[in-house]
Amino acid sequence: MDVSRFHSYLNSVVSILHQYDGRQPLAIFLKQFFAANRKYGSKDRKLILHLCYCYFRLGKALPAITAGERALLGLYLCSMETNELLATLKAQYNDSVNLPLAGKLELIQKGNFIEDVFPWAGELSASIDHSKLCRSFFVRPDLFLRIRPGKKEYVSQKLSATGIEFRERGENCLALSNTPGLEELFEMNRDIVVQDYNSQRVGEFIRIGLAGKSGPGTFRVWDCCAASGGKSIMAFDLDPAINLTVSDIRESILANLKKRFAEAGIRKYKAFPIDLSIPISTLTTHDSQLTIPDSPFDLIICDVPCTGSGTWSRTPEQLYYFEKNTIGEYVRLQRKIISNTIPQLQKDGFFLYITCSVFKKENEEQVDFICEKFGLEIKRMEVLEGYEMKADTLFAALLVKPY
Repeated sequence: MDVSRFHSYLNSVVSILHQYDGRQPLAIFLKQFFAANRKYGSKDRKLILHLCYCYFRLGKALPAITAGERALLGLYLCSMETNELLATLKAQYNDSVNLPLAGKLELIQKGNFIEDVFPWAGELSASIDHSKLCRSFFVRPDLFLRIRPGKKEYVSQKLSATGIEFRERGENCLALSNTPGLEELFEMNRDIVVQDYNSQRVGEFIRIGLAGKSGPGTFRVWDCCAASGGKSIMAFDLDPAINLTVSDIRESILANLKKRFAEAGIRKYKAFPIDLSIPISTLTTHDSQLTIPDSPFDLIICDVPCTGSGTWSRTPEQLYYFEKNTIGEYVRLQRKIISNTIPQLQKDGFFLYITCSVFKKENEEQVDFICEKFGLEIKRMEVLEGYEMKADTLFAALLVKPY
């Protein structure tokens, strides 16, 4: 057994962690690191990457232990099968690695370790189970696919024919345990859309909004923080006749959206960059006041920037580097966006407020703000808990403007 090889892996992980400061996604940092250090083979890269993620999955717990010990403990808690690295460097972990997480936590006897992983229990939305949320950080989330209309039989048969295991999680939702070369099997965005389970469930709220339209004319939808357009594509699939407007603060991401729309077969829409933290009445374009095309809208989809805390099982480095005061910064930004978009909503129109956050200040308390300041009424509001589905946790509230 080559003990030095496994010590070398761990030393590489420690070196990487000393260089990484959390300012960019870990996946991007590691890609750049390996590009600059060609000595690592594909097997080396895979193991080192996994150990780095295991390190961050401990969140805020056990800050005093060494980086190497932290990575090994994370590997132990995340693993269900024996492996050579644990057998060589931490035999006592490897001997009990097949225990469920509860059994492992009992063995390591490190006080309130699991609660310390995510120490902000008092900040959570009311329905979220703190203990289950903490445990979810040690489980790798699934990859979820949304099947486009008319493609279900084709997609299912092709996955089965290639031996890729999948589980149905809804009428058009599939869960996969890993990320095989889907781009080689399917036309992305035309056949399937990679979209989290609970992001797909937001379609239930969009469907209610679309069902509220009455009389002749096209239903006007504004996806005001559209990012790469996943929810817009879903809205189009629910009703291809909608009059769709999309915007985002970043022109670069709108370019990606336009590419995805072309792949998805969406041709008729309006897209423009806008900073919605600034009052629209003060914005200009070509020396004239900016106006939002097709305003007022029947439905505004407002998926606001947020802490992203509901997605930290995918990006545990964000959990590790998070500071509580960041919540307030996002709350203030969200209120600016809310205040600048709701005036673009017509009477009897729907406002769909969405976050991928688990914090009540970004969720229920923002809905209270919307109701109190703008007089909107709640049609449906729900925390879409993902920690028992190996999915993200989202929050969605559909509100209606009664006058």
